[in-house]
Amino acid sequence: MKKILALAVSLTLSVALFAQENDRQNDNKSLAAPDPTVIGKDSAAQALREVSVDRFELEGSWNAHISPDNGVISCRIFEGSPLAKEPLKGEEDIEDSKVLGVKVEFFHRGLDSFFVKSARPIPIEGITKTLKLWVAGRNMDHQMYVLVQDYNGNNFELYLGSLGFSGWKEMSVAIPPTPDGEHGIIQSSAYNGVKPGLRVVGFRIDCNPMLARGTYYLYLDDLRAVTDLYALENRDEDDMNDDW
Repeated sequence: MKKILALAVSLTLSVALFAQENDRQNDNKSLAAPDPTVIGKDSAAQALREVSVDRFELEGSWNAHISPDNGVISCRIFEGSPLAKEPLKGEEDIEDSKVLGVKVEFFHRGLDSFFVKSARPIPIEGITKTLKLWVAGRNMDHQMYVLVQDYNGNNFELYLGSLGFSGWKEMSVAIPPTPDGEHGIIQSSAYNGVKPGLRVVGFRIDCNPMLARGTYYLYLDDLRAVTDLYALENRDEDDMNDDW
């Protein structure tokens, strides 16, 4: 009887440990690669599309800022592109041969941050699920955030990740859905359905104080979004716009 009881307890513990490990692996997978099909999904009606937000092709469309007490910063457009990047379907012939380069010359070590901002907030139609872009971080353990503005004009920052890697890497972040339609990042409203739900303002890089010295280079390319266009694609042609 004791042997049977011990065997039953052993099997129960094995199943529990296996389930826990499986959940942990699934959680890590979801954090590493956000799945737009399950982010904020509250109905079966979705029309997910990957769209281009900005390809960093135009000089002067992005600006860089740092406190004058901490250093000097500049940004410009360079010829180049990540070899692993694939064009969007149907946009293979669109010009996409440049990247945005940022150069920071630090005066001293410290808790420094610098910003890379669009000349104007970039709107994204539909309900944005994820944002991603290609980054060359020069293997420095600085922390990068994307700055967004929601439907109501409120500003938010979302963590993209560490820049402690070599070469190009595609970084991504999920847009957390609002829990009740009143708090968090609001992307739509029943009172006005024609205004884009999310705008990209730019990026903030928080520097590792031990590495914020000398000259630092950062390169950005091909900012994209996965967005749900169901409401826009299924809008009746004879429906009026509530924008007067």
